[in-house]
Amino acid sequence: MNRPAGTWRNGWALAATWGGFAFGYQLAVISGALLFLRKDLGLGNVEQGVLVSIMPLGAMAGAIGAGRIAESLGRRRTLIADGVLFIAGTALTVVAPGLALLLVGRAIVGLGVGVASSVVPLYLSEIAPPDRRGRLVTMNQLMITLGIVVAFCVDLAFASSGSWRTMFAVGLVPCVALVAGMLRAPESPAWIDARARPDAPREQPGLRQLLGPAARPALVIALALAATLQWSGINAIVSYAPHIMERTGLSASNSIFASVAVGVVNVAATIVSIRLVDRRGRRPLLLMSYAAMLGALALLGLTFLLHLGSAERWLSLTCLLVYIAAFAAGVGPTFWILISEIFPPHVRSAGAGVATAANWFWTVTVGLAFLPLSAALGQGTTFLVFAAVCAGALVFVDRYVPETTGRSFSEVAAEVQERWRRAGTGHVHLPFGLHPRG
Repeated sequence: MNRPAGTWRNGWALAATWGGFAFGYQLAVISGALLFLRKDLGLGNVEQGVLVSIMPLGAMAGAIGAGRIAESLGRRRTLIADGVLFIAGTALTVVAPGLALLLVGRAIVGLGVGVASSVVPLYLSEIAPPDRRGRLVTMNQLMITLGIVVAFCVDLAFASSGSWRTMFAVGLVPCVALVAGMLRAPESPAWIDARARPDAPREQPGLRQLLGPAARPALVIALALAATLQWSGINAIVSYAPHIMERTGLSASNSIFASVAVGVVNVAATIVSIRLVDRRGRRPLLLMSYAAMLGALALLGLTFLLHLGSAERWLSLTCLLVYIAAFAAGVGPTFWILISEIFPPHVRSAGAGVATAANWFWTVTVGLAFLPLSAALGQGTTFLVFAAVCAGALVFVDRYVPETTGRSFSEVAAEVQERWRRAGTGHVHLPFGLHPRG
């Protein structure tokens, strides 16, 4: 299989990762825009909640359909169509005269986010050589974090004017860049090869193929990683960072500054992960990341439970920053790399789509559950729940997740099957009562 040369490959990877930037921007821009549009449109708490929730729900739907579309149209044309979808949805949010059209626009943007979050890592993994696959896929995670930070900065820049429409309009820039870049990019060599094989399956991959013996082990791994990633608390902590810090006694302005610091650390640690992911391997990064997250969350929970006075606010901020750094250097990028690597070729796009949809489902559930859990259990105990999830994730990764660094897709598939077979002979016990045979 002929692969694109290194310099051009990096340029094509950058073109695709504008989808990740758009993903991050759209995820974060609503936080600042909501402060102003709720007054202009007269939104109550329920309407605001619906407006915030509609995008991740749309992303879940987009991720479910992304695999089938990417298999039919190819990765390149799917990303071009996704850029057009982003542009349409963003434009509608800019001109929307009321809540109804604003919801439609954000739902369309959500569909675009779902497709991008599934297909961009898939495309990057398939144009990259094995020894650089992790680095190229992690570029997407870096662009997501950059999109989040830029969104915060844009919100701040237009806060004095209250121009929420302009905040949304700036989001058109990465969407146009995605379309323009992918118009010049090549199709994934893996997709071309699969279509050219005479024995390639004519039936579109679906749930039956994913539940078959060849793909089921990878599906279990991907779904478990999606659940533990979100129930480790990442999006709850990022979304509610100012709320968390206000509970320690910081002023509103200092709480917002603390959330900006969280965003900057997120970007910096992701840059570090680009250098580590192909050198240290996926498994060591996951294990070290979850271990550090476990320690930070346990200490954060104890800090709230013990009521340490003035030291509580700065110790809490330190724990948050350590947690974010650990996540961004390991779990965050590695999840997206693994779901683009572990599935067999004939269901790779479908598997990545289902795993991405699961990730968005758990994003919604954790986001909705965090404040009620904090009210019922207390904020400190809630963080201890997240720490317990990290402990379970450590055990799961150690037993079931294969090492994929520097390996071909066929070698990765062989190790996944070997771990599954070992589970069937009693060396490892699978979760949820799943049996490896059949």
